[in-house]
Amino acid sequence: MIISHKNKFIFIKTEKTAGTSIEIALSKYCGPDDVITPIIPEDELIRKKLNYRGPQNYKIPLTKYSMSDFVQAIQDRERLEFYNHASASYIMKYVDQKIWNSYFKFCFERNPWDKVVSYYYFITTRQGKSQLSITDFVHSISIEKIKGFKLYTRSSDIVVDKVFKYEYLDESLKEIKERIGLQGVPNLPNAKGGYRKDKRSYKDILSEKDKERIAKVFAKEISYFDYQW
Repeated sequence: MIISHKNKFIFIKTEKTAGTSIEIALSKYCGPDDVITPIIPEDELIRKKLNYRGPQNYKIPLTKYSMSDFVQAIQDRERLEFYNHASASYIMKYVDQKIWNSYFKFCFERNPWDKVVSYYYFITTRQGKSQLSITDFVHSISIEKIKGFKLYTRSSDIVVDKVFKYEYLDESLKEIKERIGLQGVPNLPNAKGGYRKDKRSYKDILSEKDKERIAKVFAKEISYFDYQW
């Protein structure tokens, strides 16, 4: 997640939408006062090698705390933070309303059937769960926890300025460049891109029951963005 005061944008990071690569690429354009949340060490290494700004300013200022926030911080003995997949609702609690209203707020969404397949290969490869079949995964509660729709909505209403489609990534990056006035189109590194070994279409991987289950879980995304099987 990034809050850039320099370029006046807020990037909300959804899962399996090239979010880490986009986040790293946008770090190049950030200034010293911008909020950049930490990512996992292997991805921070990519950012460091590119000589882009790393995690900074992600501790939430005490002046933004509510009474319950102070209680929580005391109990946990930790400052509250902006974090990797922070939602719009969370961010809105801790930034000035003027900033939220005036900055360009955006994120990415992806065809849910393809997104679920990508997430399956991500967790089974990275976490060594090769014994888990894709059908077992699709029909588990795990797919309901994939971070996306709830990050950029409140009460099912979209609260960001633009939800770009992963399927049009190149065109989207060009539009982002124009909207926030970057010096050049962000060049994406390959972060988390090597987990999916099976390059077949999701149509050749998912069964009819898998298709129906995903359509039910992600009905709002399919409806809002007119995704088709």
